[in-house]
Parts: sequence; C-alpha cells; structure tokens
Amino acid sequence: MPIDLDPAEFDAMVGRALDGLPDELARLVDNVVVLVEPEAPADDPDLLGLYDGLALTERPANHAGMLPDRILLFRGPLLDMADTVEELEDEVRITVVHEVAHHFGLDDRRLHELGWG
Repeated sequence: MPIDLDPAEFDAMVGRALDGLPDELARLVDNVVVLVEPEAPADDPDLLGLYDGLALTERPANHAGMLPDRILLFRGPLLDMADTVEELEDEVRITVVHEVAHHFGLDDRRLHELGWG
C-alpha cells in the first residue's frame, strides 16, 4: 500500500534531495526552478519527474533574460511507488539527480548506464 505524506513534508524531502547535491554541481545549476506537481500529465501518469528546458550543453553563450528551466517532480506517482518513507526519500533523491543531470545535458541512455535511470 502506498504511503501518504503531507505536501509540506514532501516539499521538505525535495529540499533535502537538492541540498544533497554536491556543492561543485549545485553551483553550476543555472536558471532552474524546481516545482512539485500533485500528479503527472494524463498522457504519462507514471512519470516521476520531468526536465523542461534547454540543457546547459545546448544553450547559447548569452542566454540572459530567458525564462528559467523547470524541473517538475510528480508527488502522486512518487508516493505510489514507495512503501516506506525511506523508499520515498530514495526515489525523490534519484529523481532529483536524474532531472538535474538532464540540465547538464545527460540523456536517459547515459543516465541508465550510470545507474540513475
């Protein structure tokens, strides 16, 4: 049975996952906002997260004034896949790392090779 977690507690878990990024990487994250959505899009209801933006490897040299990229985390599917708070914490951390990696230009194939798929 999936666990239930208060939205504020879930947000705090996402914050811990972001705080757990190595400082060397966190400093390089540029113009990105992380948002939690209650559910995944209807056309992909099991989606855990999504990077919506232009990877650093694809950005023009002068990208000033661009809207921030978005990392979306989908609370419902993440809650559905975890049986314990510890499992949820792991899945949130993995999903955050996965989506941040897309910001750095890593594709799903490479993330699976690295064990972060």
